[in-house]
Amino acid sequence: MKNLNLIESFSEFKEFKSVDRATMQRVLEEVFRAMLRKRFGSDEYFSVVVNVDRGDVEIIRTREVVDDNSEDIWDPDKIPLADAKKLEPDLEVGDEYYDEIGLEDFGRRAVLSARQTLVQKIMELEKDNLYKKYKDRIGEIITGEVHQTWKKEILVLDDEGNELILPKTEQIPADFFKKGDTVKAIVQRVDTMNNNPKIIISRCAPEFLGKLLENEVPEIFDGLITLKKIVREPGERAKVAVESYDDRIDPVGACVGMKGSRIHGIVKELRGESIDVINYTSNLHLYITRSLSPAKIKTINLDPDNKKASVYLSPDQVSLAIGKGGHNIKLAARLTGYEIDVFRDIEDNGGDFDIDLDEFLDEIDEWIIDELKNIGLDTAKAVLDTDAAELVRRTELEEETVKEVIRILKSEFE
Repeated sequence: MKNLNLIESFSEFKEFKSVDRATMQRVLEEVFRAMLRKRFGSDEYFSVVVNVDRGDVEIIRTREVVDDNSEDIWDPDKIPLADAKKLEPDLEVGDEYYDEIGLEDFGRRAVLSARQTLVQKIMELEKDNLYKKYKDRIGEIITGEVHQTWKKEILVLDDEGNELILPKTEQIPADFFKKGDTVKAIVQRVDTMNNNPKIIISRCAPEFLGKLLENEVPEIFDGLITLKKIVREPGERAKVAVESYDDRIDPVGACVGMKGSRIHGIVKELRGESIDVINYTSNLHLYITRSLSPAKIKTINLDPDNKKASVYLSPDQVSLAIGKGGHNIKLAARLTGYEIDVFRDIEDNGGDFDIDLDEFLDEIDEWIIDELKNIGLDTAKAVLDTDAAELVRRTELEEETVKEVIRILKSEFE
């Protein structure tokens, strides 16, 4: 049965990437057997041979030769001797007659229906295989090519042409991709939408940074160093707690590499995201101290019941502990699981201390602080020591804005 209209020599099914040859062969045989059952009532005495590579199918019907006077001559699986001899003169009673079935025996409508069933079954198989494939790959890094960009998401194709979705919410803020660009991300989850698998990838997930480190640091891949916890503010800052099971290995040094050689490529991939690698410890005081790096801590008071920590630092260390945009202290809290409150320790300074303007970013807009810095005023006292009218004259700030800034700064010293 060559050059079948039913499947057009199977060429159209080459586009189905996730269905292997053996599965394709099985599905095709099932479809033909369903046609046989509908046409002949049973497929018991039929053999179906499908050759996917050549694109042909053979359907052979086996019938037993019976005597012309036998009551079995009406059995569709039997053939009277007289009829059998017309086809093959050498046949005798008890022999088997092999008859090839052609598509014309099924009728045009049955063929079209079977063709539709075949396409549907193959598509369902491909969807199932794609779902299972990526369900097993959750947490793995994948590299794809940008196929199309939209406002809220990007369509990425893997090396087999499968569609992956990179939502805007899973992109690093500094990410900018255009068609044809290569994208590296982690498989975050696999959803189903209208029975179609929807593969979501992410560049913001902490696991993405974890996998990048695992690929770059052999000691992590080999299990000598464990990533205890990773927290991120994508594109801004990340903190990674690591632990070594070998006393001879410095986990922080191994992750950073000689002169930052190992971490540099990861920082570049994450659009300049600052990565703090710290030694994990079960000592909470020490763990919180390390998590607030690069700030130097004086004392810590813990409230384990409420998961709170009061941290005391020198005035010049507070801005370091909080970090730009408050990222450092937020990440430290997420890393340790403790709510961290920062206090200035001024007991040894006789009250004579100053505060960096960057420390007020949560209360004063950054552009206002930049205006003050542009005229050489970097600290709170430097601003307070300057007359309000002078501040208005030398900057582009409104009088009301200057008054509000002075009020905020004064309240801090009070």
